[in-house]
Amino acid sequence: MSGIKDRVAIIGMGCSKFGERWDVDSADLMVEAAYEAFADAGIESKDVQAAWLGTVSSFRTGQPLAAALKLDYIPISRLENACATATDAFRNACYAVAAGIYDIVLVMGVEKLKDSGFSGLAIAEAPGSDVAPPAPPPAQFAMAATRYFHHYDIPYDEGRQTLAEIAVKNHHNGTMSPKAHFQREVSVEQVINAPMIAWPLGLYDCCGVSDGAAAAIITTPEIARSFRDDYVLVKGLGLAVGAFGMLRNDWDFVHFPESVRASQACYQEAGITDPRKELDLAMVHDCFTITELIIYEDLGFSPRGKASEDVAAGTFSLEGELPVNTDGGLKCFGHPIGASGIRMIYEVYKQIQGKAGARQLAKADLGITHNLGGRPGSFTCSVAAFGARD
Repeated sequence: MSGIKDRVAIIGMGCSKFGERWDVDSADLMVEAAYEAFADAGIESKDVQAAWLGTVSSFRTGQPLAAALKLDYIPISRLENACATATDAFRNACYAVAAGIYDIVLVMGVEKLKDSGFSGLAIAEAPGSDVAPPAPPPAQFAMAATRYFHHYDIPYDEGRQTLAEIAVKNHHNGTMSPKAHFQREVSVEQVINAPMIAWPLGLYDCCGVSDGAAAAIITTPEIARSFRDDYVLVKGLGLAVGAFGMLRNDWDFVHFPESVRASQACYQEAGITDPRKELDLAMVHDCFTITELIIYEDLGFSPRGKASEDVAAGTFSLEGELPVNTDGGLKCFGHPIGASGIRMIYEVYKQIQGKAGARQLAKADLGITHNLGGRPGSFTCSVAAFGARD
């Protein structure tokens, strides 16, 4: 198996403003993201040979993307894979280019959640399912938080302090992200004293519900050279899916096995053996602060049970050893499900190019993105690694 490393390049990306976009519809969001990507790549819509559309709550086919961008009669695939939807759409597009089927393709992720009435506090099983509906997302991850504190013998006050510091970090980064939904600092005290959503997770421990879109233009490195010098290479891709429809009896609630497996597959392709030392940044799925804390350990950034020590040491801040969620993450952008993964790639792309503005890192040559979604014990996780050209 040869893998994807250095066989695919990104030559253009775009990202809409995330937030409560009552004034626009999904087509407007796709146009906003796509035309930034087209301009960034120096192409026109007619140059796109195929497209992938990632979305969860909207559409059932690729037709809305064709209509919004006037992409008549080209192949368009609509993909859904829980919170990994966007990065899985990206993954499928990468394989098509690497296989030599297409030269230039578009990946679009979009979600218009605010108009749907979705609050993020409820989840229902598909009609006809013989599986009981799981707990709402805040409750799912609240169970992970309480178990994590108990498993590692962390006093409640210390645990809440750690989670609050993650929220504070991400909100700080979000103040430097013009496209973020939330762009304000918060204090540890505000996070701890905020209204409780699902104990021990308060309001600021949970990401928001937002509208947004993000897009990427993918080609081969050989073609990329004719477009720009600072194209970004795909170094590795990993996807892992747990057994669907079951709350597994052997899950310990203090790690996500899908994150472990997907990251290991990605690291193997990319040739990464020590992620904490080799990575310059990581964008991880901080749907809740506890999720980010556990991901630090699942992705090999921190030893098991020791992530709170790294949080206290500032390891994952912009100035730290391994900055995480440099643009504010889901905490500040919210989580328009089909768009989030490509929005993360957008940040890594800009950081590698040195175009991230006030939040730009001094060194950003190798970064990863991570998405995790589904239900406890049966998640879907997608991890992707990106690097500067040699």
